[in-house]
Amino acid sequence: MWCRSTCTSPAAPLTRGSCLPACSRCCRKLPDNNAYNRSGVEMPEALVRGVRINYAIIGDGGPFIALTPGSRRPYGELVDLSKAIAANGYRVLLHDRRNCGASDVAFDGSGSEHEVWADDLYELGKQLGALPMYVGGSSAGARLAIMYAMRHPDGLRGLLLWRLTGGQEAVDKLSENYYGQYIKLARAGGMQAIADSEHFAECITARPSNKERLLTQDVNSFIDVMTKWRAKFLESAKLPIVGASEADLNAIKAPACLVAGNDVIHTPVTARKAARLIPNSELHEDVVERRSDDNLRQEWDRQEWRDAEPKLAKIFAAFLNRVETN
Repeated sequence: MWCRSTCTSPAAPLTRGSCLPACSRCCRKLPDNNAYNRSGVEMPEALVRGVRINYAIIGDGGPFIALTPGSRRPYGELVDLSKAIAANGYRVLLHDRRNCGASDVAFDGSGSEHEVWADDLYELGKQLGALPMYVGGSSAGARLAIMYAMRHPDGLRGLLLWRLTGGQEAVDKLSENYYGQYIKLARAGGMQAIADSEHFAECITARPSNKERLLTQDVNSFIDVMTKWRAKFLESAKLPIVGASEADLNAIKAPACLVAGNDVIHTPVTARKAARLIPNSELHEDVVERRSDDNLRQEWDRQEWRDAEPKLAKIFAAFLNRVETN
């Protein structure tokens, strides 16, 4: 590992058990933030497009796979699944996206939230020497992966997608959850109200410097970014999946492994549409309980998906091995 304060080269990939007491190039003492979380996974960070991104790499060698959880949740929920996949000869890159977990809060209205996340991941992968890599995720993480495929095909080996999101009900509910509620909070109580909200209070707990970043954020600029992100999200109601048109999906050349959800936000129909439109794809509909389209869960069952992780890891490992062999 190389320190980022004096060495001009990007950081070499960190792997489980590779934490060093000093920079391997200049012998400078490494910063204290290269610690381990409760799962025993190393937690370095990188400066990505001006934003400090908390990340971890699981595995000792092989191609890189970047996985991202749903919503704006931190990466910790994917550690066990990542270990199971990495055991097959891969390295899994996990990271807290901006405005998630222990990474910086930062609001960039130059594109949709998922476009910003995709560009961040590409830059992080470039810094770590991980490109081209497999990219995947669940729900919002799957949207990030699709956006990454659309914007950075040169940095992509393949896609691992589960719990894909689509449809009017999903768009209406999630646009309010991710954006609408924060627009209302900011208008009523300014950035203090945002800092006090459940999600951003968790971001402050995970990285205390986020409190100052939030409280010094111009409230009108914040509202403007959230409004732009919400508008982009609402445009997706009539698309096959949130964030991607038929033409976008048709243009993806990388192989893709899709796993269908079984709730009204992550419908099996959405996964089937995506699998039909992505040319080199395979679809699995039996990882969790298979339900008819008129009997879907109203909310996704976290424990059901947690229990399905061994099966999910087996499916992904088999797919990855086929792609690598061919």
